[in-house]
Amino acid sequence: MANINDYLLWRGDIPISTKYKFNEIDSMILARFSYLLFDRITMKQVETIQSISKKMKDFDNGEFLYNGDKELITYLGESERFKNMLVTDYVKINDTKTEKQFSAITIHISSREMYVSYIGTDSTINGWKEDFNMAFMDNVPCQIAGTEYLEKVSKKHYNKKIRIGGHSKGGNVAVYSTLTSPKEIQNRIIKVYNYDGPGFSKEMLEQYESNKIANKIENYIPQDSIIGRILNHKEKMTVVLSIEKGILQHDIYSWQVLKDDLIKLEKNTDASEIIDETLTHWLNTSTNEQRKIFVDTVFELFYSTDASTFSEISKSLSTNIPKILRKYGEISQEDKKIIIDMIKILATSYINIVKEKETTKFGNLKEEYINKSKMKIEEIRKHSSK
Repeated sequence: MANINDYLLWRGDIPISTKYKFNEIDSMILARFSYLLFDRITMKQVETIQSISKKMKDFDNGEFLYNGDKELITYLGESERFKNMLVTDYVKINDTKTEKQFSAITIHISSREMYVSYIGTDSTINGWKEDFNMAFMDNVPCQIAGTEYLEKVSKKHYNKKIRIGGHSKGGNVAVYSTLTSPKEIQNRIIKVYNYDGPGFSKEMLEQYESNKIANKIENYIPQDSIIGRILNHKEKMTVVLSIEKGILQHDIYSWQVLKDDLIKLEKNTDASEIIDETLTHWLNTSTNEQRKIFVDTVFELFYSTDASTFSEISKSLSTNIPKILRKYGEISQEDKKIIIDMIKILATSYINIVKEKETTKFGNLKEEYINKSKMKIEEIRKHSSK
């Protein structure tokens, strides 16, 4: 089995050209690129991927967000396909007051094309809070920042065609910034790549339903996708094989490649479909105000620990659990009831959908058995009449 790092070993020595064109794996690599630790090195206004790789060569694996990032930047720095690409316009913002976690970077594929890469959710509690805010807000700060960033770099590099991509929340920001950008920018966009990023409210999609730019957007999700099934999608959906299970499939290093292509599947698993229907039912049977109280209150418990990441909470559970419990005791009875009701709706939806699917599956198997039995009886009759 092979992933994007194996692809760099296979194809890294082949420059992008008319014969070996930029493909969806190249895009996935550049979407992942935005997660690297640019804020821990001195970034010049213009770097190359190779120069960045050299500056990160002494970083330990533990300093990167994901296993695989160390190999990625190392192989990229050695790759004829990528190492000479220029890198510009790095931005990073993490503001707890506005609940905004945003980062983006631009990679210049050639003198004619550039790739705008948006980071997904980082390890901070603030970053995850902004994700959950999508359940009750029409737009969140990172999405607005994404549009502003796209407009800025498009104006700065006015002579280039544009590709846009991101993984997780970064994929959502990539789509949002595309849909909300001015038409003159949309006309320059070649393609938009959303790797397992959440969708949007129905109202948001209906607003841009007739926009031709939607034809340039493609979603890629693993077979057990959870994050990529949150909220609504109307763009083309491609299912990709992951060797992990459940939520761990969100890690794109688990997505499988063969030569120049992602390994694709016909459809998602039943587990992914159940999650999709459960979340949809939860959204349809609760109000924005209920979801806001639920999300805000739950994250108040996390913030009460004074930790900035979930890993910090887990490292000091003996200290942090009492803090969380004390904070929970301060919550009003009304808000506690909303939290419990929201959890009940989610759990009940999941159980009912699983039962319904099991019943349908049993009914289909029963019908198939009956049909096969009828065919067998008819075959015996024909044989007996001879």
